[in-house]
Amino acid sequence: MSLLDTRVPAVLLRIDRNPFHHGTLGAARSLGRSGVEVHVVADSAGSPVGASRYVRQMHPPPLPGASPDDVLAVLRRVADDIARPAVLVPLDDASAIAVGRMRDELAPSYLLPSMPGTLAERVADKAELAAVCASTDVPHPTTLVPDSPAEVTDAMRRLGLPVVAKWSRPWLLPVGSGLRSTVLVHSVQQARELFLRTGEAGSRLLLQAYLAPGPDRDWFFHGYADHSGTVRAGGPGRKQLSWPRGAGLTAVGCWTPNTQVQALAERLADELGYRGIFDLDFRRCGATGRYHLLDFNPRAGAQFRLFADSAGLDVVRALHLDLTGRPLPAGAPLAGRAFVVENYAPLAALRPAPGGRELAWYAADDRAPGRVMWAQWCRHVSRRLRERLGTTTTAPVSPLIPRAASPSLTDNEKASS
Repeated sequence: MSLLDTRVPAVLLRIDRNPFHHGTLGAARSLGRSGVEVHVVADSAGSPVGASRYVRQMHPPPLPGASPDDVLAVLRRVADDIARPAVLVPLDDASAIAVGRMRDELAPSYLLPSMPGTLAERVADKAELAAVCASTDVPHPTTLVPDSPAEVTDAMRRLGLPVVAKWSRPWLLPVGSGLRSTVLVHSVQQARELFLRTGEAGSRLLLQAYLAPGPDRDWFFHGYADHSGTVRAGGPGRKQLSWPRGAGLTAVGCWTPNTQVQALAERLADELGYRGIFDLDFRRCGATGRYHLLDFNPRAGAQFRLFADSAGLDVVRALHLDLTGRPLPAGAPLAGRAFVVENYAPLAALRPAPGGRELAWYAADDRAPGRVMWAQWCRHVSRRLRERLGTTTTAPVSPLIPRAASPSLTDNEKASS
């Protein structure tokens, strides 16, 4: 018998057009294996997620850059199709922010954590996050927000080279602009050129002190803050391999106990009054040993299935249980458990895993998404190689990363050259 209330379906929402978003598949499998009816509101073109046996139906998503009203209209159509209340699970920042803004309008049709409607937007905004860290005494890299080209020059002088340049609200970046959420800048001229594109970017440019990468310096924490504010499920993890190396998404991660990261995450969630799923990224400073918060994602991280404990509880199942009034089982952490994204780390997927391992795409009980992923991935890599070989005037881009969904210096806000 399932721990979850299988009478209550789930709706997974993702506005971002990334066909290789394995977190969406992880959420569908996690809930579907528990007997929950899963609906996915996301782009299905070329996505392996739609091939999963655990997805009841794919629904057309809002367009990129959709207004909250547009998102609301889509979710109301889905609610009409389902015809009963459902647990809503945002899977990217734009979705989480839109849902937070429209909580009252969505409440008749969807079950949602009780949280101030602006909090998701506040923590996702990189400038606001710096202020949040300062007010809660959570270490954060020194961050300056220039208001003029002259202030850009002064900030670069104060911070020293290289400097991390970030857009405050990356979900507003226009598709096809070539602008990235985060880049490592090596000159004042490069920073000034970025600043001059502020109007196009749609949010402020931040200049941030650079924390160099290194062994055992990149960490993350996934958690679920329940209706009482207690952080349940999830835990701290160490990034063993990222793609691209030294920056970007987690290609190989390991569930690793870390009392300092755990304490920082729990204190931050408590002081903010946060409710729901969250995903934090930290980098340990090589000089001081302090863990600096780099990113606060107000939704499930793509590798959340790493933290499935001995009772099978992960943050997505915790959300469903809590919102349907069911108790959360007390499982034990499975320290040493690994998570591997096969298309970014194929060799790691083949090595022995004494602590246990979950693959992002392959699953013995749900093989079709893995097959679709590899077919799509091979076509994607071939296309990017042809583009790279045939182009000499544009800046080089890794042939293995989709341009619109590139994790390089964006998803986890960790920059390296």
